[in-house]
Amino acid sequence: MNLSEHIETALKGIVYPACPEGLYEPIAYVLDGGGKRLRPTLLLMAYSIFRDDWQHALPAAIGIETYHNHTLLHDDLMDRAEMRHGRPTVHKKWNDNTAVLSGDTMLILAFRHFLSCTCRRQADVLDLFARSAQEICEGQQMDVNFEERDDVTEEEYIEMIRLKTSVLLACAAKAGALIADAPDKAADALYAFAEKLGLAFQLQDDYLDVYGDPAVFGKKIGGDILCGKKTFLLINAMKRADETQYREITALLADREMPDAEKIRRVTDLYNALGIPELTRTAIGRYHEAAHAELLRSGLDEARIRPLWQYAQSLLGRKS
Repeated sequence: MNLSEHIETALKGIVYPACPEGLYEPIAYVLDGGGKRLRPTLLLMAYSIFRDDWQHALPAAIGIETYHNHTLLHDDLMDRAEMRHGRPTVHKKWNDNTAVLSGDTMLILAFRHFLSCTCRRQADVLDLFARSAQEICEGQQMDVNFEERDDVTEEEYIEMIRLKTSVLLACAAKAGALIADAPDKAADALYAFAEKLGLAFQLQDDYLDVYGDPAVFGKKIGGDILCGKKTFLLINAMKRADETQYREITALLADREMPDAEKIRRVTDLYNALGIPELTRTAIGRYHEAAHAELLRSGLDEARIRPLWQYAQSLLGRKS
C-alpha cells in the first residue's frame, strides 16, 4: 500500500472553483508543490492500525495536508521567503494580498475536508484539529518573539517547536485513531508518540541545516546561521560559550558585510568547539527513544504498529 501515491492522486483530483479568478489558482499551485506528505501519511497509517478501509479517512488526510500548506504559505509571507521546493512562493508569484486571502481559504477548506470525513467521533476530531491549529499559531508567535530576544532558553525553544511543529503531527496520528473509533488510551498514546517524533524531527532539521548534505537535505546549508535563527544549536552554543566565544558568536551573527560562506564556517567551527553536534544528536536520540516508548505503551498489537514505527524510523534515517 503506497499511501503517498494515493495522497498525491487525491490532491491532484480536487476540482477548485474557477471563480473568482485568482483565489484558487495559488491553492492548487501550493498543493502541487510536493513535500513529504508526512502528516496525511501519519493520519492514514494511524487509522490503518484499527481498520483496513483507509480510504474512508482520506478526506481528513487531505484536510490536514491542506492546513499544513496553509501554514507554510503564511510563513513564507511573514518571512519574506522567495522560494519553496524550488519554486517561487505565492507572494512572489502573485502578491501579498493573494497570499493572505488564498491562505485563509486553505484554512477553511481544511475544515471542510475534515467535515466530509464522517465518523462517530467527528466532534472530537474537529475539536482536536481546531485546538491544534490554535496551538500552532501560539508556537508561531513564540518564534516571532524569539527574534527580539537573546535570552531564549532550551526549555522555551522545545515548547515553541512542540507547538509549531509537533502538535500537528500529533493531531494527525490521533485524528486517524479517532476516525477509526479507537479506544482513548490508544489514541492518546499515538498522540504522545507523534509529538515526541515531531520534536526529534525538528531537532534533526536544525542539525541538518548546519551539518547536512545540501544534495540530500534539499536546501542550502547554513540558512539558520545567516538569519540568526534561535535554534537548539545556537541557544546551547550561547549557553556553553565562555565570554570570548559568546562575544565572537554575537559579532558574527551581527556582521552584515562578511561573506555568507565565511560566516557559516566560523559559526560552525564554534559549534564544533563547544560540542554542539554531539549534544544535538543526543537530544534527537532521546526524543526518538521517547517516541518509541509511547508507542509501546499503547498496548496495541506489535504487528499492527510495526509499519508506523518503520515509517517513523525512515523519517529520522534510523534503522533501529
